[in-house]
Amino acid sequence: MMRPLKALKAKFDLPLKFWIIALIAFINSVSFTIIIPILYPYAKQFGLSDFQASLLTTGYAIAQFIATPILGRFSDLMGRKPLLVISLIGTVAANLLASFAPVAWLLFAARIFDGLTGGNTSIARAIITDTTAPSDRAKAFGLLDAAFRLGFVTGPAISYFAQLLPTLPGVSSLGMSFFAGAIIAFLAVVLTWLLLPETLPQRQKLQLSWQMFGFSKIFQSALHPKLGKAFVLTFFSGFTFTIFTFAFQPFFLNILNQDAQTLAIVFTLIGVVGVLTQIFAVEALTKRFNLANILAVAIAGRAAVFLLIPVFPVLPAFVILACLLGITNSFPIPLIGAILSLNSSDREQGEVQGINASYLSISNAIGPAVAGLLVSISYSAPFWVTGVLTLLTAGFALSLKSSVNCGRKEGLGARG
Repeated sequence: MMRPLKALKAKFDLPLKFWIIALIAFINSVSFTIIIPILYPYAKQFGLSDFQASLLTTGYAIAQFIATPILGRFSDLMGRKPLLVISLIGTVAANLLASFAPVAWLLFAARIFDGLTGGNTSIARAIITDTTAPSDRAKAFGLLDAAFRLGFVTGPAISYFAQLLPTLPGVSSLGMSFFAGAIIAFLAVVLTWLLLPETLPQRQKLQLSWQMFGFSKIFQSALHPKLGKAFVLTFFSGFTFTIFTFAFQPFFLNILNQDAQTLAIVFTLIGVVGVLTQIFAVEALTKRFNLANILAVAIAGRAAVFLLIPVFPVLPAFVILACLLGITNSFPIPLIGAILSLNSSDREQGEVQGINASYLSISNAIGPAVAGLLVSISYSAPFWVTGVLTLLTAGFALSLKSSVNCGRKEGLGARG
């Protein structure tokens, strides 16, 4: 009895500074995911076409892709806490602007501004590096990812209740989700200001250059003889999934004839199933099977879900398929991250994971725009296209076995 308790205590035995940043990361994740279920129907209130609505997500993702390495680098120069506070204040301002925006161009401006100031994941990871011992960092990063994922479950649920609140002057019921996101982000600002100490031991001298942000290295990394395939897999896995993420909203509202509140419930359901899968299945399977094989099966399962959605355009079938998606979608990102970690030296870990996150950001920018174009053809077209592309991606995942170490997570030996 005591041994499991000791193991549980060891798993959560991290400095107080870590738990402060984990709480802030959770709140920040909630403030972001609150708006995901309502962004498409909110865009339609402004008279935007499906393609124009998709550009709201694309603009945000491009801005975040540009800003994330810049914010991370400036946190090395100016300190973690000031940059994190500025970033969170930007999210507050952007969500307030979006909630009260009377015209579409202000909504676009709000989303782009949020992307420019909201790329603070690199700062959170830098704080963890500052405050934890090297032996604890894998555990700390895993718990930080769990905090983000928990936010992805909580945010859509809060979005549902925000739409039920009495509206403010100039704010629609959908706009109340943006307003709630602003309040929650402001809470993160207060907690950061009051509770989080500066963690950077010594600030670097301010010397700015384009090369310091590493954009050229991001694109060159696709040609890396060992890790290039994993980076490409991250892009296509994210690209195909973000086509679905946008396309299923107009399908849900127009083909299934549901509303934005029900959409928020479905997002929450996908998140809950995903968290349960991560807790009870991901680690257990990775200890027994080759990581590339698990990846291929999970991505193929995701493809099957995409292809079946237009075949059974009724709500009960959609809910069942959404649950299956929650299961299959729990594997690609952590498993690709694990493969990259297994094939990188300790000195390369931060850079490699950062490059991988950049490929995911690029896919998040391109996928919604492609989905918007496909939706303009038909509401079913994106599912057929992304289903076929996802099947091809599953086949590509199997090719990792020939180029990188994809063995079980336990007993893999030293990193290269």
